[in-house]
Amino acid sequence: MKDFLKMMKTNKMKKLVTILMCFCMMYATQAQVQRITIKPGKPVKIVEKRKVVKKTVTKKVVKKLVLRTRDTNRMVEINTDLGKMVVLLYNETPLHRDNFIKLVEQKFYDSLLFHRIIKGFMIQGGDPTSKNADSSAMLGNGDVGYKIPAEIVSGLWHKRGALAAARDNNPEKASSGCQFYIVDGQKFKREQLAQAMNQKNLNRKQKIFYDLIQKDSINATISAFQTAKDKDGLTKYIETLKPSVDALYIQSGGDFIYDEPQVETYETIGGAPHLDGDYTVFGELVEGYDVLDKIANVDKGSSDRPLQNIRMKMRMLN
Repeated sequence: MKDFLKMMKTNKMKKLVTILMCFCMMYATQAQVQRITIKPGKPVKIVEKRKVVKKTVTKKVVKKLVLRTRDTNRMVEINTDLGKMVVLLYNETPLHRDNFIKLVEQKFYDSLLFHRIIKGFMIQGGDPTSKNADSSAMLGNGDVGYKIPAEIVSGLWHKRGALAAARDNNPEKASSGCQFYIVDGQKFKREQLAQAMNQKNLNRKQKIFYDLIQKDSINATISAFQTAKDKDGLTKYIETLKPSVDALYIQSGGDFIYDEPQVETYETIGGAPHLDGDYTVFGELVEGYDVLDKIANVDKGSSDRPLQNIRMKMRMLN
């Protein structure tokens, strides 16, 4: 705590805090939800700087029911120390599908651990260093030396049972070449989803704002105001950046919105909606939900690693 307070006193940290406070003032009320009506063709009202912005939600993402079976999709059996699961791989994410199949056929995953378990969220595995790791080893950083380009597809959500690719914080959202997770998840109310949606959009704007102020000319202007201790001037200058932030935000896709099928899924089945749009979902669990529950409920130690190793072994079923 003392170290944190010491860091807060540094000029660099003071400047950053001042800038972030200006950003918060600029979008102060966006995270407040005035009315929640997430229904097809109905407006979701988001308060943005004392102005109500109406976003119409439609079912345009889900054009028709997609039927996936053993005849149309590849299936993988995942045997664990607690039972068997079967996952179906999506054809809509061919890079991830083909990479997963390659690793399964190479028996890459055999004897690896589910090394990170968070009940109500997900179970994660696929770290190659977990195969012979002792009980005190920190796991999660192992990889195969390459990443897979993101395949974030509308209509493929982080519902309970979703198979998705882990990744680091790279800006391209490229996936790990081998680590994956299966969503355990939890159910969410519409109000919670609306709040999460607003926060997700606000976080994206904050990231755009932060990247924008790294430009030399803007950074120099901000530094000049800070050196002169001109808070009013700085606030007014930050406000002039808002149109640029909003334009870049729209270019990046604009507001992230959960459509009605997503809302119904997270209300009834559950999942991890905050991951949508940021991680690639490339399959889903079709058998073994009881095994998922058993793994999610094991006793854990530090870093969410199970106290007792849970190993896996995979094979293609078709």
